[in-house]
This record gives sequence, C-alpha cells and structure tokens, in this order.
Amino acid sequence: MARVAILLHLRRPEALAHAVELIDWLEGLGHRCALLKPEAEAVGRGDLGVAEANLAPGSDLAVSLGGDGSMLRTVRLVADDDVPVLGVNFGAMGYLTEVEPAGCTNAIEAFLAGEHDIEVRMRLAVRVEGNGSAADSGEVFTGLNEVVIEKVDSGRTLRLRVDLNRDFFTTYAADGLIVATPTGSTAYSLSARGPIVNPTHEALLLTPVAPHSLFDRSLVLSPDDEVRIEVLPELTAAIAVDGWIVGRIEPGEAVVCTVADHPARLVSFGRKDFHRILKAKFGLADR
Repeated sequence: MARVAILLHLRRPEALAHAVELIDWLEGLGHRCALLKPEAEAVGRGDLGVAEANLAPGSDLAVSLGGDGSMLRTVRLVADDDVPVLGVNFGAMGYLTEVEPAGCTNAIEAFLAGEHDIEVRMRLAVRVEGNGSAADSGEVFTGLNEVVIEKVDSGRTLRLRVDLNRDFFTTYAADGLIVATPTGSTAYSLSARGPIVNPTHEALLLTPVAPHSLFDRSLVLSPDDEVRIEVLPELTAAIAVDGWIVGRIEPGEAVVCTVADHPARLVSFGRKDFHRILKAKFGLADR
C-alpha cells in the first residue's frame, strides 16, 4: 500500500472539500495519507498531521491541491527526497498542474498502476555569501522557478556585480536580477522580457529587471555554470525564491546560484507538445 502526502491551498474551499473526499477514497483502498499539521486540522483529520521534516520521507507520491504556487511549495517540501508530485489544478493558470479535479482519482490510480511518466525539471540551489547578516545563515534554498535579487527602496536603483564561474562578467544598474530555470522562464522572467525555454531543458537564465544599461539582454547559461550576484554599495536588496522572501542582503554580500542536486519529479501522462501547452495556457490564436 502507498503513502500519499497531500498538500492543499487553505484559502480555497473547493480544495479543502476535495482533500476530505480524496483522503476517504485513499484510506478506503488501504493507502496511508499524510498532511502538514495545519492542513490536517483544517480538514478535520488532525490524526494525519505531521511536521514538514516528516512529510516527504516514506511517501510514494505527493498530491498538490491548488494552483502553481501550491505546486512550487509542494516541490520545495518533497523534491530533496525524490518524491514525485501530481498537481491538481484549483488555480487560475495551472501551468504546472497536470490534471483537473474531476480527473484526480483516475490519475492517482494510473500512477499507482505504473501507467505514468515522470517529467524531470531542474531546480536552483541558492545560498548567501555574507558578512554575518540574517540572510547569511548557511542555509541552501531551492527553487523550481527562480531566485530574484530586487531593490527594497522604491525610486532607487541597485548596482549588482555578476561573476560567472568566479570570473567578473559585468555590473548591472537595475531594479533587480532574475536567475530562472527553464520551468521559470514562463513566470517572472517572462514579464521581464526573458526568453521562453522548454521546461525539460537544463539552463540558467539571467534576466535584468528594468535595467539602466545599454546591455539589457537575457543570458542563457550552461547548467554547469555558477552565477554569483554581489550587492554593491549603498543599497540593501531582498532575496525571493519562487516568490517567497527568504531574507535581505547588505552591500558586499552576494547570492550564489547553481543547479540543485535533486530535480523536481512531476507526474505526467502521455507525451506533451510544449508549443501546444503555450498556446492553451496563454490563449494564443490559431491564426
């Protein structure tokens, strides 16, 4: 019997209701379910609640009930343990999710029967090199979409030094810099005029946000590259990973980005054409 980790968007009543039905269905088949403690309490099953550290180990599948934000959170919690993730769309765009709610149980049945594919997506590993600030904790953050180094003070421009593989590349004057994965190429990087890349590729995408520079192009780098971004005097910058603010860095401190050791493993069913997904999700016309 399988152990299924279920993560849900607490502010979506339809996701809560679906979680209750899904738990009953899985337990009726003899499977075990695990939820984070606040979510278990929210669906009236506090007995299934576990701490974050105990969610992924031993799980055969993680089911995300929500939108793309819920998928990013689920991947962050389980990818280091190589747990595959099935996304069920309760959001608007649903770019990362695989199935709609009506197809959830059929999808899980197919997964448990081995009738599925695993789509491997590279992730970022992000750490801070600093002078002992709060952000310089030694923790390594991981992201499926991107890391953003952005200004805190409105009306003022950051100066950011970029080193590639420990060699100086250039200095940007900009509102921020985005280091994105191919999966994240259709997220914030896209709005900053970065390239759209097939999400199964492996590359690091470096895109400036509102640059005050003649050199304002995105760079598509090797997955073997290391990107180091140092904040130059005099402004403090914020660091966001997949939309989650993880701290601030002071002048002289730097963010170092590489490819994470463990990729995301997304459950899929059948071959997908990337260009057809783009057309459907972005409402592109046929003519």
